Amino acid sequence: MFTYEKTIFINRQPQEVFDYITNPDNDSEWRTTAVSAEWTSDGPVGVGSTLRTVGKFLGRKIDSTNQVTVWDPPNQYAFKSIDGSIPVEISQTLVAEDNGTQLTINLEAELAGFFKMAEGLVGKQAEKQVNTDFDNLKLVLAAD
Repeated sequence: MFTYEKTIFINRQPQEVFDYITNPDNDSEWRTTAVSAEWTSDGPVGVGSTLRTVGKFLGRKIDSTNQVTVWDPPNQYAFKSIDGSIPVEISQTLVAEDNGTQLTINLEAELAGFFKMAEGLVGKQAEKQVNTDFDNLKLVLAAD
């Protein structure tokens, strides 16, 4: 099991950050691995909603369907993959602080196959990717 946690401060209110990170149309603006993402369930987004994502990681295309497990605007958003090549659970927690938001991501992934064989490389690359994406998120939201 690979686990990683990262926290950053964003000079925006929690609701603004929550709205941005939960909108799949924004993924390609800040997530460098994002190819596409779209909600696949009907109705308002909440616990049980599904999201289809396509990304790239270590030169491989990663398709997955994710299901929302926590939907608590603007405090927390979490999901888990329900199909795809890497079983993953991601939780993002937002806390109001100093006229901005402390954003923490917790990632857990069950590695198998190629990814299990290259676990050390995969872990380091995943950490690098999360750090890059969060730096991008901070820059994008600071520019608006």
